[in-house]
Amino acid sequence: MKAFNIWIEKSFKSNHLMVYFNSTRRKNVMKKCGYLIPGILMILSVLLYSSQAMAAEKTGFVDVREIMIKSDAGKKASEEFKKLYEKDRTKIQAKEAELKKLKDELEKQRAILTETAMKEKEAAYQKKLRDYQLLVKDSNEELQARDQELSKKLIPEILKVVHAIGDREKYTLIIDIGTIPVAYYAKGNDLTARVTEEMNKTYKPQK
Repeated sequence: MKAFNIWIEKSFKSNHLMVYFNSTRRKNVMKKCGYLIPGILMILSVLLYSSQAMAAEKTGFVDVREIMIKSDAGKKASEEFKKLYEKDRTKIQAKEAELKKLKDELEKQRAILTETAMKEKEAAYQKKLRDYQLLVKDSNEELQARDQELSKKLIPEILKVVHAIGDREKYTLIIDIGTIPVAYYAKGNDLTARVTEEMNKTYKPQK
């Protein structure tokens, strides 16, 4: 026979892929395949390597804000902050009561006081009001500064524990879900409770 025919028929569901070779075209086709097959193998190798790399990655999640609230160190800092807040609140409430009393007196005496006396009373009230507003402003700034100070002390300690777990257990990435929104993550990869537990073991309250 002059023609050497090979007929390959392969079924993919309802479709059929057919490849035909004859003796006159066989060499050209094989030459093209010689370039094509290594390319396909290279692509498959890259895809396989990428899949293995993705599978090898280990990602954990942690909520730093929750650790700051629930850890022993965080609770201690919260108590200190609460004491400072209560102290400032007592001062502010006393000023508010004083202002209310002055305001009530002004309204009651408005009809019987002279214009000059009324202006003096109003000026005294406005001074007390400015003192109150300044007290509130200073108190808020003090509380904010204290909050930042406590955070600066706690966060490095928390991150130290996170890094230790990451290095020990070969995590590729650990994400703080308190600062970065995450649509979904497996709860089994949440390290918050473990970090809190290790923080409590190493935490030494100051006397």
